[in-house]
Amino acid sequence: MLIKVKNISKSFDDNVILNNINFSVDAGEILAIVGFSGSGKSTVLKIISGLEEIDSGEVVLGDKEIGMAFQYSALFDSMSVYENVAFALKERAKFKKLYTEDQIKQIVREKLETVGLSGIEDKFPSELSGGMQKRVGFARAIVTNPRIILYDEPTAGLDPVSSTVIEEYIVKLKNDLNAASVIVTHQLSTITKTADRVIMLYEGKIVWEGTPVELLTSVDPYAYQFVNAQKDGPMIAVAH
Repeated sequence: MLIKVKNISKSFDDNVILNNINFSVDAGEILAIVGFSGSGKSTVLKIISGLEEIDSGEVVLGDKEIGMAFQYSALFDSMSVYENVAFALKERAKFKKLYTEDQIKQIVREKLETVGLSGIEDKFPSELSGGMQKRVGFARAIVTNPRIILYDEPTAGLDPVSSTVIEEYIVKLKNDLNAASVIVTHQLSTITKTADRVIMLYEGKIVWEGTPVELLTSVDPYAYQFVNAQKDGPMIAVAH
């Protein structure tokens, strides 16, 4: 078990975001977290990664190395692809003196090859398509060989073909690293092509869980409303 979330709760002022949430993720497994906007999905990722503190509960991680792929790639515009991917190896205390510059170049080259992007080290993010930026973000997320990988809306804003490419690499990275992966998404294609299990959040609680196939065929009112994008149902969408 690489990720175990035990009874976590989180509120902002009087707004309860998560209320006694429990789940776990094994090595080599992908968990998709779904739900309407504002249901607390991204907050879960921030808590697992240590970017957000919890009010109560516990997060137990079987590995300290965590890779995070952000929704909009979050690349540094003023840095080249090489500098973006190498950032953790050069700036984090744990890795700063571990590798020579030549070794770092080799690691960056290998990670870019892993996500299908060879020979672009000298390019800048502005020179890349949205899908390529996402994949550079993946390379940066796995440069330290993490056993835990977190994805925040990895296919948001991409065309169907680019989405398929990203989804294939999510599965590939899981297999290559035997990682425990958590994906926050609202895209059914991403859920069905990548996830082993799915949990659905609403009003701070897990209201449904199962496999992607079970999600698509479920008559549970929460699952049915989500899959069929219905306005009427137990969940009320909040406009932002």
